Amino acid sequence: MASQLLLLAFLAIISSIALASDPSSLQDFCVADPKTLVLVNGVVCKDSKLVDANDFFFRLNTLGISIARIDYAPWGINPPHTHPRASEILTVLEGSLKVGFVTSNPENRHITKVLQKGDVFVFPVGLVHYQQNVGYGNAVAIAALSSQNPGVITIANAVFGSKPDISADILAKAFQVDENAVYNFQSKF
Repeated sequence: MASQLLLLAFLAIISSIALASDPSSLQDFCVADPKTLVLVNGVVCKDSKLVDANDFFFRLNTLGISIARIDYAPWGINPPHTHPRASEILTVLEGSLKVGFVTSNPENRHITKVLQKGDVFVFPVGLVHYQQNVGYGNAVAIAALSSQNPGVITIANAVFGSKPDISADILAKAFQVDENAVYNFQSKF
C-alpha cells in the first residue's frame, strides 16, 4: 500500500510540472494584413495563396522570432532594460558599441564588452542589459529576439515612472538615498 501511495505521489508531482513557450503555429507562416478579418494568434493574416517573396520581412507572425534595427547617435544609449520572454542577439553593423548585462542575484556580476563592426553579443533572457555608442559617429545594430513578443521593461521608467508612483519611502530605502532624490527622479518620468 505504501509503495502505491508513493507511486501516486510521484506521478502527481511529475504531471504538475509546467512547460511554457510561444504558441505553436497553426500554419506555416502568417504575413500580417490589416485588411483581412482572419485572426491567427491575435493578428490578421494575409491569404497564404497571395503571399510572395516580398512579404517575408517585417510582416511575419507566429514564427517565434522578432528583429529590430537600432540606430545610435554619437554617445547615445539604449538604457538598461530587460526582455522577460526572450534572449537577444545583437550584431553591430556600423560603429562601436559598449554593451553589457548584469547577472541575477546574489552575484549581480556586470559582464561588458566593446563591440566593433561585425561583432555579435548575446543577452540572456530576462537579464538587465544596455548598449552605448562609444564613438563620435553614428552606430547601427540589428537585434534578433527569440520570441515574437519578447516584451521590454526599461528599468528607470518602470521604477521611477510607474503609474501610480512607487512610494518614495520604499524607493529611498531600496536605493539608499534621500526621499527628495526619489521625488526628483520621479519628476523626470
